[in-house]
Amino acid sequence: MANNENSANVLKVNKARLKWACRRGMLELDVLFIPFVDEAYDDLSTKEQFTFERLLTCQDPELFAWFMGHEICEDTELSTMVQLILKRVKI
Repeated sequence: MANNENSANVLKVNKARLKWACRRGMLELDVLFIPFVDEAYDDLSTKEQFTFERLLTCQDPELFAWFMGHEICEDTELSTMVQLILKRVKI
């Protein structure tokens, strides 16, 4: 039982860390990332979760350009994640 509680606590800490990382300097990105973590992150495969976390390490201007369709992300995994977020989060 204690092991399950520890796992649940680790997940809560990870989710809180992710939500903090989702708080960007741009409202346009916040309204994409925060609902995505709340509503869809848990349904991602482990690989997709790592890709999402890698996406969060990108710079805001770059992310903004990808999400608004001004530029195409050259990294296929990140580009796929951008499209997944846009489909899952209704703006």
